[in-house]
Amino acid sequence: MANKKPGITTEKECNGINESRRDFLKQSSLLTGLAITPAAVLKAAEEKWDEEFASSLEKMPLKLEINGVNHDLSVEPRTTLLDLLREQLALTGTKKGCDYGQCGACTVHVNGKRVLSCLSLAVMQQGKKITTIEGLADGEKLHPMQQAFIKHDGFQCGYCTPGQIMSAVACIREGHANSEAEIREFMSGNICRCGAYPNIVDAIMEVKEGGQQV
Repeated sequence: MANKKPGITTEKECNGINESRRDFLKQSSLLTGLAITPAAVLKAAEEKWDEEFASSLEKMPLKLEINGVNHDLSVEPRTTLLDLLREQLALTGTKKGCDYGQCGACTVHVNGKRVLSCLSLAVMQQGKKITTIEGLADGEKLHPMQQAFIKHDGFQCGYCTPGQIMSAVACIREGHANSEAEIREFMSGNICRCGAYPNIVDAIMEVKEGGQQV
């Protein structure tokens, strides 16, 4: 067999280099994962490595009243109220917009007060009463704020509308709907990318001035 020419890497050697590189990357990824993984998760993972990572997180019992219905649930500590409503309970009226608490699309009521559900952990709501957009109407009868939004065309694409309506109801309950300027101030946390703000303000003013129960 002829001697290998200097500076030339054989196919066998290339394969060996690639295998070594893959092994190095696997080991590096494993070590990085171990370094950032909480001790409790590592302990669970040691017992059964082939389980999915999420299954090693301990679930906690949670009791909530949502739209007048009591729920006994089991949730991961990291689950947000928004994800619980949408993913576990199929209450998809509450929208996931920015997921950073900046757009207001995820607004719900917790014990009567408006809350950004994307920033609220579900386990922190133990025993509380949650109202979502699905819980505002009385059967087939729309809530006065829902009717006003339709009348004044307070929406275009409709994505932000559930959060807008939930905030609008809270705005009146909080006593912050005494003027158009005040409404704009206390509704400023809800973003409408379609720019339906004048119509939204008109809808809120009508409900406020009409003295309807919200």
